[in-house]
Amino acid sequence: MSSADKIQELNRILHESTSTVFLGGAGVSTESGIPDFRSKNGLYRKKDRMFRRYRPEYLLSDQCLKREPEVFFAYCRKNLDARAVLPNAAHRKLAEMEKAGMLAGIITQNIDGLHQKAGSRNVQEIHGSVLRSYCMCCFKEYGPDFIFDSEDPVPRCPACGKTVRPDVTLYGEVLPLKAYEAATSLIRYADCLIIGGTSLEVGSAAQLAHMYHGSRLIIINKGKTKLEGRADLVIHEPIGEVMDQVVL
Repeated sequence: MSSADKIQELNRILHESTSTVFLGGAGVSTESGIPDFRSKNGLYRKKDRMFRRYRPEYLLSDQCLKREPEVFFAYCRKNLDARAVLPNAAHRKLAEMEKAGMLAGIITQNIDGLHQKAGSRNVQEIHGSVLRSYCMCCFKEYGPDFIFDSEDPVPRCPACGKTVRPDVTLYGEVLPLKAYEAATSLIRYADCLIIGGTSLEVGSAAQLAHMYHGSRLIIINKGKTKLEGRADLVIHEPIGEVMDQVVL
């Protein structure tokens, strides 16, 4: 099937579906300039002398936050600040689809908040967001500036003096229950699932994908993705270019 035929089939499926859900990963945001984790240019392959003695997974773990908070926050400030990043064509088209009644909701592994910046409303962030933060003791909530603009190596809560952390799911932590339950509900009632910008290597996303038993499965990812054998349509092209061709 040619690229043009695949786009035509994508549009046909979307217009015939009554409840479409999008499950996305890091590849959705790479076109906005945010690196993914495991590709050759990904965050985990960066040669940073400051952090080279640490495993990448450790730097984003609850263990690092507790044992070496100065290292944890230095890594976050250097690599996770998404405040100035803008949505790309994929984010914008998904928001337009939701507004047009063509998309029931988005489930994202990303922590950059770009779907909301683009205008999407029903977004389930199963790994949290760097645009929110909270005190680990009194749970007072703060915005992203509190951590990223803090001059203290470890940001402290003005109310109780304890550590303020980003509201993201770190290695070693469980997924946020409310977001995960909402995500499973979206999957349960969907008759079309688009898996985009993810290889499904992360367990949480793979688990949700395996829960899907609807009639149509679409995969859009530059690289290979698990479940391609079950998919009705597979497109190995940049997701922004593909989504930009969806007809509302």
